[in-house]
Amino acid sequence: MAGKSSIEWTESTWNPVTGCTKVSSGCKNCYAATMAKRLHAMGNPRYENGFNVTLHHDLIDKPLQWKKPRKIFVNSMSDLFHEDVPLDFIKRVFHTMNNSLHHTYQILTKRPERVAQLSSEFNWTPNIWMGTSVENNSTQHRIDHLRNVPSFVRFLSLEPLIGPIDNIDLTNIHWAIVGGESGPGARPMEAEWVRNIRDQCFDYDVAFFFKQWGGVQKHRHGRILDEKTYNEFPEFALT
Repeated sequence: MAGKSSIEWTESTWNPVTGCTKVSSGCKNCYAATMAKRLHAMGNPRYENGFNVTLHHDLIDKPLQWKKPRKIFVNSMSDLFHEDVPLDFIKRVFHTMNNSLHHTYQILTKRPERVAQLSSEFNWTPNIWMGTSVENNSTQHRIDHLRNVPSFVRFLSLEPLIGPIDNIDLTNIHWAIVGGESGPGARPMEAEWVRNIRDQCFDYDVAFFFKQWGGVQKHRHGRILDEKTYNEFPEFALT
């Protein structure tokens, strides 16, 4: 439920919540749902409810035990702002983040409208980065909700990128992660979609991170775009 991560843009994961529900086409081949099904079949007690939203109260304080600073992806197996996660529980998660300023927390949601609605309830210390997932043009509206969140860093996860995303308003957005879908049934991603987003990021001076081409065996395709690896982070936030 917590530990080192193989995700390229973070270092550790922390899952005080597991489980979610699908809300858009980007969720079709959800890796977390597949993994939860496997862990349930293996008898992992954290997944006795399968992929139903489950609160793990005993894990809320876990990062306080980690002394070495690290980038932590919050709820890689869920969505902290899922409608079934109570406000009081979210506040407890924020309390842990507020009291471990040596870590950088990366929260990713497909429900930024709830984040914006509740944002005044939380203490947005500078170590909390807030992001939203956008997979194609039809989900661009999430960016407008994210813009209303007073986090120190606001970022986009354009993954799985299953269609072009044109004319993105990147005002007050600091970081964009792009990646193709991976695993069985992975939908293809066009190189021009990636180049278009990269160029838009350059125009807005937004840090650009290219995570992967994806595919059934993503390691075979790598993460090089036009003979370059893009590993950019919002540098001002890491100093």
